[in-house]
Amino acid sequence: MKRLFLILLISLLTFNTFAQNELNQVVIDEMINEEIILGYCDREGLTFEPFNEWFQSEYDYYEMDQETLDMVNNQVLDNVKIKIVLGTWCHDSQREVPRFYKIADYLDFDNFILIGVNRAKIADGTEVDELNIDLVPTFIFYNADEEIGRIIESPTESLEKDIFEIISAI
Repeated sequence: MKRLFLILLISLLTFNTFAQNELNQVVIDEMINEEIILGYCDREGLTFEPFNEWFQSEYDYYEMDQETLDMVNNQVLDNVKIKIVLGTWCHDSQREVPRFYKIADYLDFDNFILIGVNRAKIADGTEVDELNIDLVPTFIFYNADEEIGRIIESPTESLEKDIFEIISAI
């Protein structure tokens, strides 16, 4: 009986740990009583209801500045990693994250991670606490694990030009 209890306990702990790190975890944010993505997520999570309503339309209708993107040095881009902290409840995130995906697709860039937070900017089981996030979305650019720039809430000039400026400094 003790052995069965121990096996059940280990199974529960293993399942609970896995569930906390699961991609695209949808929860109800009690502050706004809406579904949000909390924790690590990817495009797949953003293409399911209710998130697909804003994701797909913004992605489809955004007109990129291809002239600026064509100036991006792909060899430099190969050394860049980006962490994106977003709130699926946040209008700025709903605008900028799909636009970023369209730009990333154009550049054939996939070295980035997304972390969904609640309105308190918390996502347990992630590194959000260490990233000093005040506003979302926040795009944090790294070169060789060293932060080289951020785009916070909305671009200064345009997403393309801000990205180009940050990675051109490498």
